[in-house]
Amino acid sequence: MRFKLILSSVKTDITDNIVDAAKQAGAIGATILPGRGTGIKEAKTFFGLSLEAQTDVIMFLVEEHLVTQILNSIKEVGEFHKPGTGIAFVVPVEQVVGLESQIEKFEDEVQKSGFK
Repeated sequence: MRFKLILSSVKTDITDNIVDAAKQAGAIGATILPGRGTGIKEAKTFFGLSLEAQTDVIMFLVEEHLVTQILNSIKEVGEFHKPGTGIAFVVPVEQVVGLESQIEKFEDEVQKSGFK
């Protein structure tokens, strides 16, 4: 069984919408980490203090065959075509431990999909 990690950085007010969309597209769960970031445009300042937008980094460990549909759902719901709304990317996963209780479910889904 092959897994990929989808990482998405979004503004905190849309985190729940992103997670819900990913689950509807096949993700089983998510890990959400608080963060802050900067982009091409510098953060606005107020009396010399930097105002950085709070973000959430959402991690989805998913089966390889689900990556495209989950990524497309995240992109659409997050309106990533608009500047400053968010970003998502995929990284390969070499090994996974701790999923033993879910492996049987994963294997059943893989067999049903015909993906290997």
